[in-house]
Amino acid sequence: MYSIDFNQNLIKGVMLIDIDTLNPHEKIIEKKKTSLAKFIKSYESYYIISSIVCCHESLLIIDGHHRYFALMELGFKKAPVTLIDYKSDSIRTGKKNPLEKKNIIDIGKSSALLEPKSTEHAVYCNKSKNWEPIILLSSMFKIETKEIIK
Repeated sequence: MYSIDFNQNLIKGVMLIDIDTLNPHEKIIEKKKTSLAKFIKSYESYYIISSIVCCHESLLIIDGHHRYFALMELGFKKAPVTLIDYKSDSIRTGKKNPLEKKNIIDIGKSSALLEPKSTEHAVYCNKSKNWEPIILLSSMFKIETKEIIK
């Protein structure tokens, strides 16, 4: 169940994926990542986390860079991911001066990351006729914190 009305064909899958196969395109705010990792680690047996939103073809991280880097820091081998059709016109990369999706994918394949919050991905809501934060496509996952090795 999602809180917005969107083209259901956008979702290509929801699953755990090898974390090493995901491709970030932005740097993160270190303090935010550290706080999130510490917060996740504070749970004794499990934590409920929003999935990372990724392109189903390139595994580019569209939303969830801080979650991704926090899970990496904690030693997780798999990450909860919602795979989407990034090429869809129902997804935009920003309000003002949006970057081309192909350029963002190319950056994700390289080691040169954009500055934090360089993109502002949004999904079109058919009901409200507005662009909404793309995290609304995330699914909730239970991750086992007792398995944290770091």
